[in-house]
Amino acid sequence: MRFSANLGFLWSELALPDAIRAAKSAGFDAVECHWPYDTPSEKVAAALADTDLKMLGLNTRRGDVAAGENGLSALTGRVEEARAAIDEAIAYGAAIGAGAVHVMAGFAGGTGAHDCFVKNLKYAADQAAQHGMTILIEPLNKYDAPGYFLTTTDQAVNLIETVGTNNLKLMFDCYHVQLMEGDLTHRLQKLQPHIGHIQFASVPDRGPLDQGEINYGHVFDVIASLDYDAPLGAEYKPNGPTEKTLGWLADIRR
Repeated sequence: MRFSANLGFLWSELALPDAIRAAKSAGFDAVECHWPYDTPSEKVAAALADTDLKMLGLNTRRGDVAAGENGLSALTGRVEEARAAIDEAIAYGAAIGAGAVHVMAGFAGGTGAHDCFVKNLKYAADQAAQHGMTILIEPLNKYDAPGYFLTTTDQAVNLIETVGTNNLKLMFDCYHVQLMEGDLTHRLQKLQPHIGHIQFASVPDRGPLDQGEINYGHVFDVIASLDYDAPLGAEYKPNGPTEKTLGWLADIRR
């Protein structure tokens, strides 16, 4: 089983190129990030080349962070900004050889938001296809992101089927899905054809895997039984130096 370090949380105190090198030293097989845009893409590409790691994906910008925004693509009246963020993410991802872009919906609701998100996702999928990239959408839980447009896997599948492109997939974050829906292993089995990436963290505190209510040994066994062989994303918040929270990885490697 292979694992990706989400550098939005792991080694977040380091510059992104240094965090990539730290992930390599710790034994990760790939990396992923949130918003890398303050770092020139050529520096990230150089670090990836030095470490022979793949950048799995990155997020579109959230919008006006100071105003509390968390994505733009489901916000009616913000199509131009949303598509500029999509274009930026795809261009940056292409420059560093990333495989996917997570298009963030934002805080919205209703049929207008649904229709807006569908149109922007069609646009994103078309643009990403030109670079052989995947577009991901991720349901977020109502506790961490109250009011976020996309909250359940059923809603995500409906969007994927409505858009109808082969390169739009579900980012299945076990942390968010457990808080909103539970029944992780059955959902993983049912949703496998739609899944483009899997992430994990403990529940309910989004910390390392040696705590919380999820038996990840069992979850990982189920994922392996599905012949899912892409790296799984460690997107948890370290409760100390990242290196000291990697006992789970050492145990699996043994």
